[in-house]
Amino acid sequence: MSFPEFPGLVQSVQRNCHIADARYAREATLCNYLLEMREFYRWENEVPLSQTLPRQELGSWISEREALWDGLQADDLAPLPLGARSYDAFEVDAINAALVPRGLVYGGGYGRFGKPHFFLAELKHREERQGLTLFVSGCEYARDLSAPPAALLEGAVFLRQDALRRWIWDKIEIWGVRKSEGAMRSALECHGFAADPEAALERMAEQEQETLILHELGESMAEPLLGPGWRDLIVSFSGRRAEILARAVRDNLADCLSTLPRLIERDAVGSLHFYFANFEGMRGALFPLLAQAYRGWRESGDISRLHDAVQAGGAHWHRVALSLLQVHESDPGNAEARIAGWVEDPAELSF
Repeated sequence: MSFPEFPGLVQSVQRNCHIADARYAREATLCNYLLEMREFYRWENEVPLSQTLPRQELGSWISEREALWDGLQADDLAPLPLGARSYDAFEVDAINAALVPRGLVYGGGYGRFGKPHFFLAELKHREERQGLTLFVSGCEYARDLSAPPAALLEGAVFLRQDALRRWIWDKIEIWGVRKSEGAMRSALECHGFAADPEAALERMAEQEQETLILHELGESMAEPLLGPGWRDLIVSFSGRRAEILARAVRDNLADCLSTLPRLIERDAVGSLHFYFANFEGMRGALFPLLAQAYRGWRESGDISRLHDAVQAGGAHWHRVALSLLQVHESDPGNAEARIAGWVEDPAELSF
């Protein structure tokens, strides 16, 4: 990039990323924290995905990064200099109005547990999908520790190809420790991973970006069904457990509205296998019927059972989401405790 403000813009965005990480990164479980730090080191030092990381250098880098965070934790997020003015870090529309003509895209918003996420990247493509603006980005010039590969933000979907590619590779590496049978093996076989891992990764990234876009479109479809009270519900949580459950309910709703129906319609076999390779945690605990239907499809080749589970799931998760809203509206003081209680015993909500 050649425009004069670009180096300062990168520096400002990255500093805000460091401040967000300083406040939130070490709240993750130790395992997830170390996995994210490994991936972040790889990105920052431009280490190829297939190359083994140097253990000693990685350890030193982690110590240095934590020391950097200690010095930034109390700092305020900085405005972003661009042209004749500076922008607040969350003025995403205004910033992109200035950056998109220059082949760049910026993202800034809040993710899980209130953590801010920022990135600055090369803009690869922009289009309209179902009334939303879709930004597809490539090379990333600034980012924080956690890099969500896709996000819905105020009428726009951000698909980050670099983050997606790294996320898929992490999933492959974790699977490669045991190389167990199941959905991930089937997904990799669909893309010829055994013969050419790097080419398979590129094919998977190309195909799975559509899956992630479909999920964000499903999130957008869920918004008018749930109304503005859903955002108030999420913001009201002070702990993680209730938020994990509520987000899993909405994720299942979004996937029953958009992701899975479209994948089934398109006979996207590889993407369906990859979806179920990642159908875990609270989403899976709440929706055992879907996992059973997937196993039935694998065993029989008859996808009708999966189709039926998705159709029934859309209505079920809509009702469950509305019931969570009702709990919050009728008894806001105790709503979080009640919703968090379903994490340990989700039978009342599961389907």
